[in-house]
Amino acid sequence: MAATDSFALIVTVVAGAIALAVLSQLVSQRVRIPAPAFFLVAAALAALALPPVSAHGRLLDERIVSVALAVILFDGGMHIGWRRFRAAAGPIMWLGILGTALTAAAIAASAHFVFGLAPTASLLLGAALSPTDPAVVFSVLGRKEIGGRSGTILEGESGANDPVGIAIMASLLAASGTGWAAVGSGALEFLLQLGIGAAVGVAGGVGLRVLLRRLVLPNEALASVIAIAGGVFLYGAGTVAHGSGYLAIFVAGILIGDVRAPYKTEITRFSSGAASLAEIVAFAVLGLTVQLDDVLRPSVWLTGLGIALLLIFVIRPVLVGLVTLPIRIDWGERAFVLWAGLKGAVPILLGLLVVSSGTPGAHELYAVVFVVVLVSVVLQGGLVPPLGRLFRVPMREVETRPWSLDVRFAAPPENLERHTVEAGSRADGAEVGELIPGDSAWIALASREGHMLQIRTSTRLRAGDVVLTDIDDGLELGRLFSAERE
Repeated sequence: MAATDSFALIVTVVAGAIALAVLSQLVSQRVRIPAPAFFLVAAALAALALPPVSAHGRLLDERIVSVALAVILFDGGMHIGWRRFRAAAGPIMWLGILGTALTAAAIAASAHFVFGLAPTASLLLGAALSPTDPAVVFSVLGRKEIGGRSGTILEGESGANDPVGIAIMASLLAASGTGWAAVGSGALEFLLQLGIGAAVGVAGGVGLRVLLRRLVLPNEALASVIAIAGGVFLYGAGTVAHGSGYLAIFVAGILIGDVRAPYKTEITRFSSGAASLAEIVAFAVLGLTVQLDDVLRPSVWLTGLGIALLLIFVIRPVLVGLVTLPIRIDWGERAFVLWAGLKGAVPILLGLLVVSSGTPGAHELYAVVFVVVLVSVVLQGGLVPPLGRLFRVPMREVETRPWSLDVRFAAPPENLERHTVEAGSRADGAEVGELIPGDSAWIALASREGHMLQIRTSTRLRAGDVVLTDIDDGLELGRLFSAERE
């Protein structure tokens, strides 16, 4: 009975902690501090009352966070989708690969020559701190959604540089030799990781597209489960094939992001909820592994603070800024993308890998990573909303609409499309009769500010309206409702 009570107490505490973590999103929107900062600090403080995490416990934490990160990347890929990715594929890959490698090299050089860390430790620290995390950015924006190319580039860069940063770390840990010599011996491993991961992701993503389109399951819950299970399967398959499983699941998410499939809306919602829970779990689990005694040592927190400031004010805006010069993007949006390259769960996971590798001074390196991530989340994250306004980044308010009414179809509604009228589009301010003349297409349903809109030829649409269009001859109407972009 005592064992049962103990287990029930653990379940109660964990469930309560998750509920509080979800409610902390409301606090985050008010104080403009990203919610992950609360998860991380609260878990680190809770760790003071718990026994130190053993080697076996760290291995379990790594595995939990690895699966959580895979779910986050899958949802991120789905959110981008193939159409958005294709429109910004060049900038995403350019920043995701070259920008990440340059960031890792610059951090490693700073750690070695400025802060006196050993060459091997400097390389590992650079690899750990190279990826970015857009989830932290979006958590402080609240109901605002980034428009234009900057939103796609920001999401895509982070999704791409997570697998790249992990591949760099895996290459360094698997490389023969020490210090700077590890760079050369790990180059082939790095290329193999990305190549195999991309191949598994493309093949698996195409297969998952076919499966979701043709497999009609008894209910939407099973469709959501098989989509997530399929993505995580590709993560595992890519890893077993000695490639980047994270790149595989991210690519698969992109490929199914735009697919028209049964229960696709439910799959998207389930994936978003699973990713939010995965983020909470990742930050909480990682915070529990931090030893605050190490973090509070002057040599550690001063080094972490120094590297964080160099990263925020020199490495990211200057060095990575040079990488963005070939990208066609407004200068305000460019500055926002460079500022919004926040650090998140992946650097801490990579720091945990360093600890498990047995590298000398690994606990101190892990503490440095914790300090850098915390400074990035609080300082950079807190300034994201005002800088977004200062740089005039296009954003739109996404209204909370908790009620929905579904219309179910037994067969695929091939000619039915859903569009949102964007500000500056041809539909913004146009009458329905002028916008879609003739009988080849028509607006079947529309809503405005949460209310149904009666459709007549004289009805004038405006930005924010959601419309359902029915098309007879396959016309492409998306351009009518989308604002022109560079």
